Amino acid sequence: MNVKVEDISAVKKQLSFEVPASRVDEEIEAAYKQLSKTAKIKGFRQGKVPRAVLERHYAATVEGQVLERLVSDSYFKALKQENIVPVSGPEITDGGTLEKGKPYSFSAQVEVQPEVKPTDYLGLVLKKETFKEDESTIGARLEEMRLGSASLEIADRDEAQAGDTVIIDFEGFVGGAPFDNGSASDHVLELGSNTFIPGFEEQLAGMKRGEEREIEVTFPLDYGKKDLAGQDATFKVKLKEIKEKILPELNDDFAAQMGMATFEDLREKVKEVYASQEYSRIEQEFRDQLIDQLIEKNPLDVPEGMIQRQLDFMLDNLRNRMQSQGISLEAMGMTPDSFKQIYRETAVKQVKGSLLLEAIANKESIQIDNSEIDEKFEEIADKNNASKEMVANFYADDSRKRGLVGQLTEEKVLHFLTGKATIEMVDGSIAADAGSSEGKE
Repeated sequence: MNVKVEDISAVKKQLSFEVPASRVDEEIEAAYKQLSKTAKIKGFRQGKVPRAVLERHYAATVEGQVLERLVSDSYFKALKQENIVPVSGPEITDGGTLEKGKPYSFSAQVEVQPEVKPTDYLGLVLKKETFKEDESTIGARLEEMRLGSASLEIADRDEAQAGDTVIIDFEGFVGGAPFDNGSASDHVLELGSNTFIPGFEEQLAGMKRGEEREIEVTFPLDYGKKDLAGQDATFKVKLKEIKEKILPELNDDFAAQMGMATFEDLREKVKEVYASQEYSRIEQEFRDQLIDQLIEKNPLDVPEGMIQRQLDFMLDNLRNRMQSQGISLEAMGMTPDSFKQIYRETAVKQVKGSLLLEAIANKESIQIDNSEIDEKFEEIADKNNASKEMVANFYADDSRKRGLVGQLTEEKVLHFLTGKATIEMVDGSIAADAGSSEGKE
């Protein structure tokens, strides 16, 4: 087998093959020999069908089988021979006609990981946000918890107002005629939630129990049902009940409902969670800024196969998180295709970042030893209230362990680069400006 390798780009190669005629004949003979043992043709005993008859009935089938074997065998032998590691399946091109006694030629294009030679990664100039406690944020989070614990009770008032939850019957008309799914009984609606057609909820404010009223609205131009989009509509509404939110007091009793001994304990817990989230955000934004600068200083192409694999990984993670919350991708108005379109640039950046960090690790001989893996096992076990042995068993799988080692290596490289960088500590607004203006491709 002769193979010629050409670089189409930094991430794609073309392999041109010529399979000798002797090999072609050998495969054709082997295929017909195997077929003769199993072929069933009327008028002939099994295993006794003449070759000419087999060729007349099964030529196309045999050709397909032989081509598949020749291409697959030649391709994988070439990868090993030329030391090529593909990142996606091949695209077979220029396949000729299979003929006995003649060589068979074909080509295959394959994506490969780019050769990355990182430069200018020492002495990066970075900005990092300083964490500052924000009492107003703590107060806002406590208020959110308070609102989340509110109870609905029938209001003493006879007149509805913004913030109330009302129970209504309604029927909608367009051009004087009712439309599909335009009516409901005992519909529960929070005034001010903006879950109904714009202008509808505002016109319920001021209605009294038992009152009936006609409300005029216009469906938005981008409304989901095209036959209603932009149409003027009239709704006949009857207000049947008014309920208002009763908020609990922020005191020790409220804290007890949240599983804390005192309100001060609850406040401290909220502060602790807020601080943890802020530190995580700051570290992620700092990491993103560092990666942006690496990419800016080291432009590189990435193969489409790696981008798609990263998008699949991101999509699976999102689906798993949503499934745990009882939400579907479709409920968010998203499809796998739209997700990949929206997050493509993020995936490209993540692939480039990983390639650069891997290349820096190789260049600087940064590796993970067994003690670091062991330490990570203990951290995971503590975080998940599991035994270290359970964690070790989980990562006994080669692919999982490779993933963990890759993650630890990236963290170690980032720590190395941070130690070599010049870092200016700044407040949040300055850090935000830095993140939006630096590291753009």
